[in-house]
Amino acid sequence: MGSFLHTMLRVGNLQKSIDFYCNAFGMKEMRRRDVPEGKYTNVFVGYGEDTDNTLIEMTYNYGVEKYEMGGAFGHLAVGVPDVAAACEVAVAAGGTVTRPPGPVKFGTTIIAFVKDPDGYAIELVQRA
Repeated sequence: MGSFLHTMLRVGNLQKSIDFYCNAFGMKEMRRRDVPEGKYTNVFVGYGEDTDNTLIEMTYNYGVEKYEMGGAFGHLAVGVPDVAAACEVAVAAGGTVTRPPGPVKFGTTIIAFVKDPDGYAIELVQRA
């Protein structure tokens, strides 16, 4: 059986994206690989190594500052103890709230949606 290791996002400003995920959600930079001959840098962020956690791989392609979102990508999801507080922290870190905190439609779980500096959607799910 396998394990889910990471999700890759292409980012236009690597440091801004790292700062956002680390400051807004308490993730840490786990590792970095710069590949000048390939003209890209990969940085992995998360809550621990991918032996026990799923990471976000951010790929910065030299000279590319913006990407089209496309219609197939949905969102990332992050569990947090307090969705309203997490929204405030995300905004302070450079994010945008696109769906304010409240119960999920037809349910009771508290959620919200924010966008990161590149426009990727993140669902915040309240967990005890």
